[in-house]
Amino acid sequence: MRPIHIAGFAQLDQVLRDTERDEAEMVQQVTAAALADAGLGRKDVGFTCSGSNDYVMGRAFSFTMAIDGLAAWPPIRESHVEMDGAWALYEAWVRLQHGDVDIALVYSFGKSSLGGVAESLTYSLDPYFLAPLEPGPDVLASLQARRMLDAGLATEADFARAVAQAKAAAVINGQVPDPLDHRVGTSHLPLRAEDGPVRTDGAACVVLRAGGGGPRISGIAHRIDPHQPGARDLATCPSAVLAAEAAGVDIARLDVAEFHAPYSSQVVLLSRVLGLSERTTVNPSGGALAADTPMVAGLVRIGEAAQAIRSGRARHALGHASSGPCLQHNLICALEAE
Repeated sequence: MRPIHIAGFAQLDQVLRDTERDEAEMVQQVTAAALADAGLGRKDVGFTCSGSNDYVMGRAFSFTMAIDGLAAWPPIRESHVEMDGAWALYEAWVRLQHGDVDIALVYSFGKSSLGGVAESLTYSLDPYFLAPLEPGPDVLASLQARRMLDAGLATEADFARAVAQAKAAAVINGQVPDPLDHRVGTSHLPLRAEDGPVRTDGAACVVLRAGGGGPRISGIAHRIDPHQPGARDLATCPSAVLAAEAAGVDIARLDVAEFHAPYSSQVVLLSRVLGLSERTTVNPSGGALAADTPMVAGLVRIGEAAQAIRSGRARHALGHASSGPCLQHNLICALEAE
């Protein structure tokens, strides 16, 4: 396999409501910043891939409008996934393995403030039995947390520690927001308001380069559990474990783990199933608990893991992205310093 490196990373400030920028403006700013971080120009890019969700943005083909922010003329080699940008990064990584291009640009954008995030996530559930009940992500996450407590795999104190860590690590729009004002506000026990994510607007971009420069992607893989939550044990997460194994993650040497886990219970669950020790710092950026921008939060986790290596705070890091109810689908990107 060709060695692929993260050469550049940028993200817009993940704010509670971005009323200043449309899709094209968000993309223009974040991609220009990431290319500048990598020391590259737009003409150096051989392949571009994006991630977004038209349901959340509230308009059809919003991703095509966003391309205006790339100055994509003459026409470029471009692709799109209707998922978090982490899966766009996976496609770009595969594309670079072909060997005919050396630079790939990956970006994603989303706005929670437009509304409908919970409804859109409900549409992804089983359409015959579960979606008509409209449980929403808060209810399903609470069921998962209750299963963990009943199985003796976690305590409410564990959830509280995850919240405290996220709040201490993250600053959104210049301050840590009051969780009772800005979090999803789940009241479904055992989860409380502070156990849910702060939903935000934002965008992120990662530049991949084949052949050197920046943290190296030593492995990347994604796996999926059964779609129906009732068909699996919610106190475990086999797909995350399998993805980590396939990506070649060495838990004993792992310095930083960035989890795309929007609920405190899911941060605890991933730490437990992967067997993390105290040597691994979990979500030093604050994670998705602190800022959960739809279609962006997973790509940010990979970018933040790369930043931990670039800053010298880590030599081995893990970026994680999730999709589906109760951590159904998991992508693991293992990174290491050269």
